[in-house]
Amino acid sequence: MDAQTRSTIKKEDILIHSTQVGLDWIAENRTKALRVSIAVLVVIALVIAGVVIYQQRSQAAANAFGAAVSVYSTPIADPAQPAPPGMKTFPTAADRAKAANPLFADVAKRYGSTAAGHNALYFSALTAAEMGNTSSAEADFRKAGELHDANLASLAHLALANLLTQHGQTGEAIKLYQDLISHPSATVPAATGQLQLAQLYEANNKAAEANKIYAQLKAKDQTTAAGQIAAQKLAGQH
Repeated sequence: MDAQTRSTIKKEDILIHSTQVGLDWIAENRTKALRVSIAVLVVIALVIAGVVIYQQRSQAAANAFGAAVSVYSTPIADPAQPAPPGMKTFPTAADRAKAANPLFADVAKRYGSTAAGHNALYFSALTAAEMGNTSSAEADFRKAGELHDANLASLAHLALANLLTQHGQTGEAIKLYQDLISHPSATVPAATGQLQLAQLYEANNKAAEANKIYAQLKAKDQTTAAGQIAAQKLAGQH
């Protein structure tokens, strides 16, 4: 037998041996391997089920939120211009808010983990404020301000600061405005917080503080709405 033939036979023996070892391992560990496979499939199934359920809840939440927004978008009756026949209207903004508020509150309660639920919480606070229910509005604005959605949280903090200002709680309102200025968002730019803070100072006879903010806004950019308002405020005081 030549060397090449012996080498070929040796390689075949090694392959046969390796294959046999692998088959023996599978035979010995078949139960364990089966259990691992089942466990992996169960995890995958749970993940898929979770995604499906979340998507279904998100869609249901979006539909419910849309229905609440539809009510909140209903026009206010204008005595000077009667609504067309069949068009629904509300006599006042407070009446409209009263109708929409429980719808928003229900979405926020049932779907609080979804984006629609977060938005509903903010609108629940907004409509409560329009109804004159200050305590509920404040509570919901505070909850919305703690959400991880920075844009929605900023809107909630701005609305809360305005609400506190209306009821004489200027100390906390000032802190909220200052925080909005330090942490601007797409929904509440720093200039918005600066204007609100300046107007609060004006209303409380702190013209020097207000003028300082107006001067900063004017110097930053007179082409923006905030810069133009600041320039008008400063010009009107001379």
